[in-house]
Amino acid sequence: MPPESSTREAPLLRFDRVERSVHWVNATLFGVLMLTGAALYAGPVSTLVGNRELVRSVHVWTGVLLPLPLVLGVLGRRGRRLRTDLGRLNRWSRADARWFRRRHRHDVSLGKFNPGQKLNAAFIAGAAVVMLGTGSVMKWFEPFPLDWRTGATFVHDWFALGVWVAVLGHIVFALRDGDALDSMLNGSVPATWARKKAPLWYEELRS
Repeated sequence: MPPESSTREAPLLRFDRVERSVHWVNATLFGVLMLTGAALYAGPVSTLVGNRELVRSVHVWTGVLLPLPLVLGVLGRRGRRLRTDLGRLNRWSRADARWFRRRHRHDVSLGKFNPGQKLNAAFIAGAAVVMLGTGSVMKWFEPFPLDWRTGATFVHDWFALGVWVAVLGHIVFALRDGDALDSMLNGSVPATWARKKAPLWYEELRS
């Protein structure tokens, strides 16, 4: 019989270099936004910041730059895989709905992304748009009436809290799945992971 290593399937490419670059640049920008936002908002943290205006400027312009990596990433032939994955994140199936019921998870066949990842991506994308819009009203407030500015501040603060929860949850789940985390670092996952966690995607690659 051939040794086990000779029959083992090769790792599967899950994320290419463009996708990984967009992810980590966006993660860095989100990290800067979250930390500078906390420094501006939280009283005890705010007192530790010497140059508050510099922190405010970094926060504002980081927010303005946030859509840029994704926009650049989807352009051209190199963005083909990213465009395909964005389509996957936007498609929901009956199996995805069943996944949210824990008792059915064991017999649900999923694609490349599970419903939790899709929901997180949808929230982060929506939150980014809301935060950019409300932040713009707060920064360039002169054309807007007072009630708009007050409402923008309220919405911005609550969405910021939601982003903290979503991002921290995303990190926790990523740390619990080492193979998935490795795929965002080096691009590939073991074929056994794909067969177990994303069987429809595995079948798509093998067809």
